[in-house]
Amino acid sequence: MDNYLVSARKYRPSTFKSVVGQKALTATLKNSIATDRLAHAYLFCGSRGVGKTSCARIFAKTINCEHRTPDGDACNQCASCRDFNEGRSLNIVELDAASNNSVDDIRSLVDQVLVPPTSGRYRVFIVDEVHMLSTAAFNAFLKTLEEPPAHVIFILATTEVHKLPSTILSRCQRFDFKRIPPEAIAERLKEVAVKENLQISDDGAMLIARIADGAMRDALSLLDRCSSYEGIIDSAVVANSAGLAGREHIFELCDCILEKDAAKALEVVNKLYNDSCDMERLIIELTSHFRNLMVSKAVKNFQDMIICSQGEIEIIRQQSAKTT
Repeated sequence: MDNYLVSARKYRPSTFKSVVGQKALTATLKNSIATDRLAHAYLFCGSRGVGKTSCARIFAKTINCEHRTPDGDACNQCASCRDFNEGRSLNIVELDAASNNSVDDIRSLVDQVLVPPTSGRYRVFIVDEVHMLSTAAFNAFLKTLEEPPAHVIFILATTEVHKLPSTILSRCQRFDFKRIPPEAIAERLKEVAVKENLQISDDGAMLIARIADGAMRDALSLLDRCSSYEGIIDSAVVANSAGLAGREHIFELCDCILEKDAAKALEVVNKLYNDSCDMERLIIELTSHFRNLMVSKAVKNFQDMIICSQGEIEIIRQQSAKTT
């Protein structure tokens, strides 16, 4: 029996083309590879689940690929690509700085830098969550990061770039990863659902995309959670899996607030609490809804700025009419 693999790992991008929501950034990386203008150190920063580590791995594989495709992606056929895909490439070293953050860990990494590549042109060192390194570790890393051997490229990835010392920032070529748009996440979820023989509705895919908050990994993880339900994965199934209040409860609570009906509002909140609704998420959803009311009041074609179904747009229009 085959081992089960979660969707976030099973459908992890393996080429620049398959990376979702980072088109401009991946085009820049492909151009730098095509023109052979590679920096010795890169910094990939952005929120969780937007493709930083995936792009680092794809970049590392592509620069050593022997027969790149016409559009600049790795061929996945040559010996170098096969070694990488099978997890036995000695040219790519990954370090998780969250659990290997001491000065001794960095000294060990610096020792490995001296070893030339077994095949191909480069050895790539990917340091994930680099902001977790200690001050002493950062200091031990500085000289090697500034002047590594010609065969070495460093890729540092972080979700909290503000925690990095300026001495590290100044030595790296920085790439900022954007949050993935909900529409792109929803489209990708539908593609994965087809491959997994799942049925997912448009509103279900969009709700997952909204909850994921720009993180493809979170979206795929929630899709896995919803896949245990029989039938179509719609917004009700997603809300139940994520412990959310249904949209109807958000609208009802909003009406209570606008009408200053405190008793009814507390009844709604009490029911949701007893149903194990995530109260923190309820506040986020309610805040988002009032933001939508504000947008609909201030912007003429507000539909372009609000992610929801046509039926919900009508409710937002009606509720915003009650506000100043």
